[in-house]
Amino acid sequence: MPPTPTTTASPAAPARAGAAQAPSLTERLDAVRPYALSAFRIVVGLLFACHGAASLFGVLGGAAGSNGGTIAAGTWPGWYAAVIQLVAGVLVLLGAGTRSAALIASGSMAYAYFDVHQSMALWPIQNGGEASAMFSWAFLLLVFTGPGALSLDRLLSRRK
Repeated sequence: MPPTPTTTASPAAPARAGAAQAPSLTERLDAVRPYALSAFRIVVGLLFACHGAASLFGVLGGAAGSNGGTIAAGTWPGWYAAVIQLVAGVLVLLGAGTRSAALIASGSMAYAYFDVHQSMALWPIQNGGEASAMFSWAFLLLVFTGPGALSLDRLLSRRK
């Protein structure tokens, strides 16, 4: 006859039967994940929109390298990139069409990195492309995770 398996209490098991166990750190963090994701989305969208506003309107120090100026309308690729930054940044900030806006933003930053920065040196720290690389990956993450708990998309879907 095979031996009967014995069970041992795990160290995390409560000492007495029926005692409530406090949620673990992982469980508490998992509970607030949708709100942390929303905060991440809001900050990334705001920072991205600021880049576009600076380049298009000369606010916040203006376009990079312009001494407080703007990018001339229709200039390729800078003006178009600034429009994408402003529009996609605001949409992501608000959580409106987050996945689509984030996909376009991610692609524009990947283009900026590989077309503008990567030709100067391989690593972002060497070629000044840290912001492009970080924005590209941050927006790609939002494509897969969605907007989080606090977004216009979620608010409008609840009203239906």
